[in-house]
Amino acid sequence: MLGLPKSTEVNKPLPKNAIYTKFQMNTAAKDRIDADISRIFIVNEVTADKINLKDGETVKSFFVVSVLLKRKAFDERTLLTLSRLIPQNLVLVPEYAGEGKLMTFRNGKCLQTDWRPTEALSLEIKGLDLDAVWENVIVQIGGLTVAAGNTVDEQIRIDEQKSKLQKEIERLKKRARAEVQPKKKFEIVQKIKELQRELNGGK
Repeated sequence: MLGLPKSTEVNKPLPKNAIYTKFQMNTAAKDRIDADISRIFIVNEVTADKINLKDGETVKSFFVVSVLLKRKAFDERTLLTLSRLIPQNLVLVPEYAGEGKLMTFRNGKCLQTDWRPTEALSLEIKGLDLDAVWENVIVQIGGLTVAAGNTVDEQIRIDEQKSKLQKEIERLKKRARAEVQPKKKFEIVQKIKELQRELNGGK
C-alpha cells in the first residue's frame, strides 16, 4: 500500500473487539468507533531492516493502518482515539467508496491530506535513517514547508498560529463589512491591519 516496499507488507486484520477488550473501553467509546469504522487492517510495518536503512535513535518502526469507514463524514476524534490506543507511530488511511486520505497525529494535532482515489495515495521513503524517514512522512502528510532552522514540531506550531490568524482576519473582515458605525468600523479595520502585520512577521 502507498507504494511502500513489498518487504513492509503485513495485511493483518485488527479486530475492533480485540481493541475494546484490551483497552477496556466503555460503551460510549465503543459506540463512537462503531458508528464510523467498519474494519481495521495493519497493512505495512516499516522498520530499518525492511527498507535497508539505519535504525533511528527514537523511531524504530511505523505502521500503516487502513481504516474502512462506514461514512465519509467521519469524526476525526474517532481516529485520534485509535491513535492513542495504539502506542506506535501510525499512518492512518481512512477509506470510503474508493477514496482515501492519509492522516497522522503529532502531539495531538491532526495532519492529513485531501481525499483522493485510494490507488493514488502514496508515501515516499526519504532519509538516511528511520528518524529522518518518519519526519519526512509527517512533512508529506501535513503538506509542510519546513523553514530553515525550524524543527517539524516548530513548523507545525507556526503554521497552526498562522491558520488561527487568517481565520480571525476573515472573521473581522465580515464584521467590518456589516458594521454601520464609522468609529467601530475604523477600530475593526485597525485590528485587521495589526493581525495582518503579525501574520507577515511584523512587516
